Amino acid sequence: MAGPGRFISFEGIDGSGKSTQARMLADRLRRMRQTVVLTREPGGSTGAEEIRRLVLEGDPDRWSAETEILLFTAARRDHLEKTIRPALATGAVVITDRFADSTRIYQGITRGDLRASVDALHDLMIGVDPDLTLLIDIDPGVGLSRAVARAGSELRFEDMGVDVQRQMRAGFLNLAAKTARIQVIDGAGSADVVAELVWTRVQAHLGQAS
Repeated sequence: MAGPGRFISFEGIDGSGKSTQARMLADRLRRMRQTVVLTREPGGSTGAEEIRRLVLEGDPDRWSAETEILLFTAARRDHLEKTIRPALATGAVVITDRFADSTRIYQGITRGDLRASVDALHDLMIGVDPDLTLLIDIDPGVGLSRAVARAGSELRFEDMGVDVQRQMRAGFLNLAAKTARIQVIDGAGSADVVAELVWTRVQAHLGQAS
């Protein structure tokens, strides 16, 4: 990574609780007087937030999978330049709610056999993966129910239904099995229980990194 900081991402299907866990981890580290930047994807910078509105609102078939890959990569590049790299350079812990693994799964697998294109664009334009990724694993039916209950206008992928959520879960677990930095966390418990599981993995990682 570019700089002395640590880069941690949270991944999972919609409604997995990853956003809650990202916030809880950030709060915990801040109580320990760590400098933390909590961010999200798509988004996390002014330009990336504008792209977020394009891809997460409206008809689920509004964009082709190929167009989505380009849009998400553009948002990620801006996020990397404007938020992630500057924070890491100061020694901060950067915690992001989603990063490139989401594009590998959402666009690379569930929207067509485009994984090679996703990886090629990532290598060319991003070239960075987190130091540690926490994958919050949950039953797709439960996750979808939670996601839909949140309401709001950002239902771009939730509108695709439970079968797509099952595909995404399988894709994430397959990726985790092949990628050492991805740690699978059982997301079935309460937020506090899951947070303790997350903390155990983060403690081990930060201890190794120090």
